[in-house]
Amino acid sequence: MEKVFYHIPGLFEFYDLYKAFLPLWRDHREYFYDWCEIGSIYGAPSGCLWGGGRVGFGDAEPEKVVALVKEYGISARLTFSNSLIREEHLADVECNALCRMFEGADTGLVDGRNGAGNGAGLNGAGIIIHSDLLLDYIRTKYPGFYFISSTTKVITDFEQFVAELNRDEFRYVVPDFRLNRQIDKLSTLTDAQKQKVEFLCNECCWFGCHDRKACYENVSRKSLGENCEDHVCVSPTAQRGYRFSDAMKNPGFIGIGDIQNVYAPAGFRHFKIEGRSLGSALILEFLLYYMTKPEHQLKVREEIYLDSSLDLF
Repeated sequence: MEKVFYHIPGLFEFYDLYKAFLPLWRDHREYFYDWCEIGSIYGAPSGCLWGGGRVGFGDAEPEKVVALVKEYGISARLTFSNSLIREEHLADVECNALCRMFEGADTGLVDGRNGAGNGAGLNGAGIIIHSDLLLDYIRTKYPGFYFISSTTKVITDFEQFVAELNRDEFRYVVPDFRLNRQIDKLSTLTDAQKQKVEFLCNECCWFGCHDRKACYENVSRKSLGENCEDHVCVSPTAQRGYRFSDAMKNPGFIGIGDIQNVYAPAGFRHFKIEGRSLGSALILEFLLYYMTKPEHQLKVREEIYLDSSLDLF
């Protein structure tokens, strides 16, 4: 089985968790499936103007985050998926400072060597993006990044998805999770197109949601500091919040068996795990389920939970 690459949440949000987890990942690879790698860790700091997708709460110092990804040779991705960027937002001081810092965060990765994934970018740094205005600005001003087309575009039409894959600006494209199971159509993609697909695995959103784009736009408005009401979720089970057990029942869910038996054999190698707005204990469960051999999951869980420096919730 060819290597597959997981893109995991919480670059700033779960810094402390990864500081404890990554030594286990590096020093005890026998605990983990040999067919998977960490392709990237993605996220955005709290109050990030260009942020989107989820309201960020990451409070880790960017300098420490840069040092961590450099130490472990992992691609860092800034989540700049705000869909409502205007010209006046491009000069934001903090977001530009993040670009300068992470563009220079060379992890020593060249075209997937050293475990970061196929086409991870010469310096290992990527940006998840929605706005074409922001895309053009960053490409011009900070040419060292690679780009990922954000799932916040809510691309549910397959032909539109193919058109997005064919855009040269993007190294990867994350479709809406409701395209995940269109295997017959996905199998018609070329090998080059398949290498650009990054499936969102564990979405818990209602499969029949008709208001997903409005939900993302509400987050974008909040990131811009606009005074707006909270989005009212239309899901009939919204009051339950995120539960991994519920996500596993979602028609768009991609489980570990699906990756091993369906997607990887068909030529797909990139899988995104959501969870930036969740708790670190639940993120750990994702890392256990998707990456850790069953017989070693308790060992990993104990190592993390017994780390007195962590505040797991």
